[in-house]
Amino acid sequence: MNCLGYGPHIRQARRDAYREFDRLISARWSGKLTLITAGSKAEGLTSVYENDLDVMYVLKGIMCLENGVDSDKLPRETTVFTLNTGVCYHGHSRLNLLERRGDMILSIMLLDSLCEDENGRFLLSSALVVDAVNSDWASMPNEIHHERAGPSMPSSKGQLHTDNVISLRCHCPGILSRWAERTRHWPPPDIVHKVVTMGSFVTPVGFRGSEYQHLEWRICFNTGENELMSSLNNTQVYIYVLLKMVVKDVLKPVKKEITSYTVKNIVLWLAENNPQAQFNESSLFYWLREGLEKLRTAILKIELPYYMIPERNLMEACGLDEGQKCTWVNTITDMMNEGSNTLLRLPRIRKAIISHPEPLVWYNTKRIEMELLQLKLWNRQMQYRDENGVVNRSDPMLQAILSRMEELIIEVHKRMNREGSRLNDLIEIRNMMLM
Repeated sequence: MNCLGYGPHIRQARRDAYREFDRLISARWSGKLTLITAGSKAEGLTSVYENDLDVMYVLKGIMCLENGVDSDKLPRETTVFTLNTGVCYHGHSRLNLLERRGDMILSIMLLDSLCEDENGRFLLSSALVVDAVNSDWASMPNEIHHERAGPSMPSSKGQLHTDNVISLRCHCPGILSRWAERTRHWPPPDIVHKVVTMGSFVTPVGFRGSEYQHLEWRICFNTGENELMSSLNNTQVYIYVLLKMVVKDVLKPVKKEITSYTVKNIVLWLAENNPQAQFNESSLFYWLREGLEKLRTAILKIELPYYMIPERNLMEACGLDEGQKCTWVNTITDMMNEGSNTLLRLPRIRKAIISHPEPLVWYNTKRIEMELLQLKLWNRQMQYRDENGVVNRSDPMLQAILSRMEELIIEVHKRMNREGSRLNDLIEIRNMMLM
């Protein structure tokens, strides 16, 4: 697992790099937006071009408040919405305009996204917000824009695929206090406190199947969940990675009936409900089997409580038909009976076993160095970019990074040729190293 890029040092280096990138981008937007990397990149669990980059764009100057929370302590220029959760499925809400006290960020877009409910109150429509933002972003150069997926407006630029999600900050102390007060083995009190202080967000997507999903927003806790994932121990992280591989490479859902987020919640529940000392290297296969059992139960019963808001069933409206359910349950049952041989079903692990030790160690050393250089390159380019977006390529650090990246590509290319490969496209080799 360490050789494949899941060790603690590379995970931390990735997390640090993306946090720095978020900071640099947010500083350039001078108070209009805050960028937050989420998902597997923020967790430090995927390389540069492996999986999509999940990015949240948090609009500043707007706050959504849980009912009963006083808005008087907010800055006077803040536009305030209140959560109306009573008319929505758990974990979702309508946003009622409470007070517009200043210049609303992107005011034309948001004003056009307001509509009246049956009582004459103004609501912020999630569908209209996404449509308005999507029309603005569609004109951005050098990017290919794809069809909306849930709250995301996907785009791609070369090998990099990004899920872009507009979000609003949310203050919901009642929801977070109920989470914090649960009896648990994990996380420790300091992490619980930190997660509570991080607050939450709402993203523009309603409950699937709701008659009013175009008006609804989903409550989420991305920054808090990033913190929780960072506090898992190595064995728990490896269980998470292996279960994600099971979903992606064995079950192979085509309509997102099960996602990596499903797996993440299974691992968070396992961590909370069991003593930390029991998660160690010698117990890895025991906990992998426990994770598979939880996944099988979730599929069989179409039920998995959301870790932050247990009343929300993550499997609700997943669209899983009976035939697919039976097939997956049988497959997982077989895997549970296979013990450690389960790993042979996972292509990446199987290839690693075949190429171990010398070729695997040699290549992954080069690959990880290449990935860290690419992350440094992005951040350095952001630092040395002028107001027109032009990068100062005379910077000695930039030149040194690019020079070392070229050396690594040539080293890998030479070894590939010695071992019989006829691939001579250095750009393709670079992209493969960053997958």
